[in-house]
Amino acid sequence: MLAYWRAVPQDEGAIALNRRRYAAALAGEPEGGHLWQDPYWSAAFISYLMLAAGIDRREFPPSAAHSAYVDALIADAARFPATAPFLPRSPQELAPRPGDLLCADRSRTPILDWRQRAADAGRFRPMHCDIVVETGPGHVDAIGGNVLDAVTRTRFPADAAGILYPAPPGAPAFFAVFENRLGRLPPWSETP
Repeated sequence: MLAYWRAVPQDEGAIALNRRRYAAALAGEPEGGHLWQDPYWSAAFISYLMLAAGIDRREFPPSAAHSAYVDALIADAARFPATAPFLPRSPQELAPRPGDLLCADRSRTPILDWRQRAADAGRFRPMHCDIVVETGPGHVDAIGGNVLDAVTRTRFPADAAGILYPAPPGAPAFFAVFENRLGRLPPWSETP
């Protein structure tokens, strides 16, 4: 967990809080709370994975909040549509591929499309994003952090073309698939 929090510019106090909890546990003193359970760490986990994969902070700005890097990716795509490393797409229009991000809004009145987030940019929203690791007929597998307080691989149902099915009632619905175009843009992509 320490590596996850070190990947983000501001750790929301997580490192200091959990060092105190760890020291208290070693001393046999009850500190309250479980190690690394809070603050929520799913965005720090995604940020860590991106940095560990060698993705430049300019291409994916790490953050302790999913909404911050989502806003940055949307803004980049608006400014540089031909060369942005990640393009926001509707989950109904793009079958996710490994390396893409799946993002859901967990608020009471969730947004249902990334364009709504673009209009709401800069405001905090509780979100969750996973990284796609495998696709196949009828499913999309993705990993995310802080799912049941663990790093978890989840299988999401999809149609035969790989388009995600709508989430069941009560479950967070994906509002965006961020198409990962790293390594497929010039100068690394093949030119016709």
